[in-house]
Amino acid sequence: MRSNPVARVIGEIVLILIALLFLYPLFLMIINSFKSFQEVMTDVIALPKSWSFANYEYVWKYIDYPRLFLNNFVVTVLGLAGIILVSSIAAYKLSRTKSRASAIIYFLCIMPMLIPFQSIMLTVMKTASFLHLSDSTWGLGLLYWGFGAPLAVFIYHGFVKGIPREIDESATIDGASGFRLFFSVIFPLLKSVTTTIIIIDVMWIWNDFLLPLLMVNGSPSTKTLTLAAYTFVGQYTSDWQYAMTAMVLAVLPSIIVFIFLQKYIVKGVVAGAVKG
Repeated sequence: MRSNPVARVIGEIVLILIALLFLYPLFLMIINSFKSFQEVMTDVIALPKSWSFANYEYVWKYIDYPRLFLNNFVVTVLGLAGIILVSSIAAYKLSRTKSRASAIIYFLCIMPMLIPFQSIMLTVMKTASFLHLSDSTWGLGLLYWGFGAPLAVFIYHGFVKGIPREIDESATIDGASGFRLFFSVIFPLLKSVTTTIIIIDVMWIWNDFLLPLLMVNGSPSTKTLTLAAYTFVGQYTSDWQYAMTAMVLAVLPSIIVFIFLQKYIVKGVVAGAVKG
């Protein structure tokens, strides 16, 4: 059936308006990062009278941006590596094992996606403290393994079901088995869906606020970039121009990653849905 050009144009206009609606808070954050405190208090939506990078120079030095960037990098890379490694292996094994026990384990693996973090955060804090994972960027990265694995297992599982078993059998005949079969044959086939998981989890871990607030907010040396922006917001007074600047510096790396890799999100999700 041939699509209606008028309906298509109207649909695109609606999508553009929705996109602008979502981008408007980001626009306000950026323009207010160039204002003085008086300008922010006078008119939030107006453009700056003069574009100055003084706020960025102050925030860069005040929060020690390079150190906090390194903290974010360590947490994100460690969390991402664990999520991909554990989830891909688990999803492959569960997908290839056809039994009631496998189905139950798979259900238990993805069930945490339905549990709100707020309902278990006290238990997480107590457990992390008992395991000496609190106030540590490495410990925070390990915690993301558990919170990120359910969604990753769900996505990987649907994708792996579309990979023919004959590939496994051929590799086994050639002498590959176990981990060698997975890493040499299966894992390269998961490239598109792995890229999707990387993008989703980088955006999540890099910009996460609540879990770092609970785990690494006790020491300035272990804070993340999003927590640094929170330091400019106080009970009695708030330096909004510095808070906005810190947020721009915090989210900018993840936005750059998203811009360069966004095409893989739809590709990976659709591939997993079709193959599943």
